[in-house]
Amino acid sequence: MNNFGTPVTVAAKLDRLPLSRFHYKLLTINGFAWAFDAFDVGLITFIATALIQAWHLSPAQVGVLLSSGLFGMMAGAFISGPAADRFGRKAVFQWTMLIFSVASLACALAWDFTSLICFRFLVGLGLGGETPVVTALMGEFIPKGDRGKVQGLINTFWAVGWLVAAALSYFIIPGVQEGWRWAFVAGAVPALYIWIVRRHLPESPRWLALQGRDKEALEIVEQIETEVAKTNTVPPVTEADMAAVSIAGKSSLGTLFSQRYWQTTVMLWALWFLGMFGYYGLFAWLPSLLVKAGHSMVKSFLYVVIMQFAYIPNQILCAYGMDKYGRKRLLTVNLLFAGIATVLFGWALGYGALEIGQVVLLGVITSFFVSGVWGITYTYTPELYPTGIRVTGTSMAATCSRLGSMLAPLVIGYALTAVGVTGAIAIVAGAFIIACLAVAILGRETRGQSLQ
Repeated sequence: MNNFGTPVTVAAKLDRLPLSRFHYKLLTINGFAWAFDAFDVGLITFIATALIQAWHLSPAQVGVLLSSGLFGMMAGAFISGPAADRFGRKAVFQWTMLIFSVASLACALAWDFTSLICFRFLVGLGLGGETPVVTALMGEFIPKGDRGKVQGLINTFWAVGWLVAAALSYFIIPGVQEGWRWAFVAGAVPALYIWIVRRHLPESPRWLALQGRDKEALEIVEQIETEVAKTNTVPPVTEADMAAVSIAGKSSLGTLFSQRYWQTTVMLWALWFLGMFGYYGLFAWLPSLLVKAGHSMVKSFLYVVIMQFAYIPNQILCAYGMDKYGRKRLLTVNLLFAGIATVLFGWALGYGALEIGQVVLLGVITSFFVSGVWGITYTYTPELYPTGIRVTGTSMAATCSRLGSMLAPLVIGYALTAVGVTGAIAIVAGAFIIACLAVAILGRETRGQSLQ
């Protein structure tokens, strides 16, 4: 079997393992990192609403505040992918988490608008760098038949982080003097989590094998097999297992645009740009739009919390549905219905013809389908590239998403003045629909396939 080479051996051994307590431990470790990311993303939307009153920020300044962190996320995503493919997933994971934690604490000490913008950029630098590493690293451990389920479940932690941010904002920001500063202090907690990552999260054996570090890769796989054997029967590796592994040729940044991958790259860049434009265009402004519609800041925060609960059910449904129905089909369906629901929600917000309970219900439906989009996208993307450029490919797509998320608050901020709430939200809906067409035309299915 050694004639197949260590990368093939490592991949075959990992793919034939039964889903076990070990895999769920990794899900928990990576999931909490995901929740910390969501916590920060959610937190700034509520802090922005508070700063409108505390610092008398204009809509344009709010757009700059929201976009500064997103610009940092774009830079972080661009840097982290090549770095993780060169220096390892685990090292980049730890450094990016440390950067955004320390920078969040610095935000609490901001003395004016300019200093806050600078610190938010650094928060984004760490946050944007961590996200593509987490998704790629997690997928490299999970057996091919269960990857959709486990990768999908990691996104439920995003909803948890967002809900904690909303709950914290609801209780602290309105009720404590300069409560927004204490909210930023809470964002520094992930710095302590680095020690858990360092102790309990192994480096990807697929990456180690690709670097020629065969001994380390095989030692980690043996440790995983030993741990899995404590609770499950570990089947032997067969010739068929080896033959099922697909090995890509030498990879570089140019591989993204090779004959085999250029359609995938175009599709992913469009999906991530438009999908994140839609997400941030809607949710970054949502608390402020509800306040503008005449609701108090406290009630607006509460309504957004209710809408975010809709994130969890569809994340779970998509997690279990991906391995049964496929990534591409579920993704196009969720994008289509996200666009339709957003149109209706924007109409309800803009014209005020419905009771607040009905508006919130439409918001819940919109949130439900948008959550499915990202639950699938974060699973789907790393599966489309080989190990040598997996994080690079994911991070380049994530870079496009950060460009979309950076532009969205600015575009929607100016659109609110030019075409009103309904027109601005229609722009968001259009982004989801175009992304749906890109996936339907250019996407390919990865269900049940071994990672290259």
